[in-house]
Amino acid sequence: MQRDDTLWKAILEDIFDDFLRFFIPNADEIFNMERGFEFLDKELEQLFPPGENEFQPRYVDKLVKLFTRNGQEEWILVHVEVQGYVDTDFAHRMFTYYYRILDKYQHPITAFAILTDANRQFRPKVYERSFLGTHLRYEFNTYKVLAQTDDEIDRSDNPFAIVVQTVKLALQGRKRGIDGEVLLELKLDLAKRLLVKKIAKAKIRVLMDFLRHYVRFHSDTLRTKFDEQISILTNQRKTMGLEEFLLQRAERQGEKRGERKGEKKGIEKTKKLFIQNLLTKTNHSDELIADLADVDVSLVSKLRHKLKS
Repeated sequence: MQRDDTLWKAILEDIFDDFLRFFIPNADEIFNMERGFEFLDKELEQLFPPGENEFQPRYVDKLVKLFTRNGQEEWILVHVEVQGYVDTDFAHRMFTYYYRILDKYQHPITAFAILTDANRQFRPKVYERSFLGTHLRYEFNTYKVLAQTDDEIDRSDNPFAIVVQTVKLALQGRKRGIDGEVLLELKLDLAKRLLVKKIAKAKIRVLMDFLRHYVRFHSDTLRTKFDEQISILTNQRKTMGLEEFLLQRAERQGEKRGERKGEKKGIEKTKKLFIQNLLTKTNHSDELIADLADVDVSLVSKLRHKLKS
């Protein structure tokens, strides 16, 4: 079994809103999620040039600009320790990141260290220096993946919990020496748990890709088996809740009118019926309905206005 830690860079960008909600319960009250995020990779590279081997990083960093509800610009440093080793200089490095960013850009910073190593005792969260009456203490947020219980993570509907479960699966696989067939079953079980969660389809896709590629098999045969099983799970699931039920019913209504499913006109009417059902029977936002129906949000807004008139 192998793990691909370079994927952290992409997954943090794909679900950064869920990352914030996972660690900050009232994130939506603090941050204006609708304004989006700006990932300041170039700013970080100016201060900390990348290592020679970018495909096997010792750690992954993201510096993110976002806005609070009161319109203030804030920066968040996410420092992910991805190498499975004990680094006695870790807290000092976190402090170095903090003071260099603060000195150059003069923005408030909060820092998160996500520790994905296999040593339960390694929990750095403070950097201190003291000499002749001068004292410095720097504290930062630390999250140890291996310390989280399976039940606690599984109860969360936050998409970032799937990332944590995937990393924990990789750690447990290394520690226990799990063979390929057992790992295959564990990955498939995690995939099934992902598919039944109430997560937007776009995020399900990126989380499934993270699971597929982060915990990798040595065997091509096992990789093929996993992909085949995922294909079966995603194509043969007959129910995923209210949305899928309404879509199927809308499709049947379209078919009764003599419209072939493959025709563009029939598909458009089917989607409109699906959207109208969601608008009348759920409290979903226009953005979520557009994602579920795979249409532009302007169409959903237009149909909502039409129903109200």
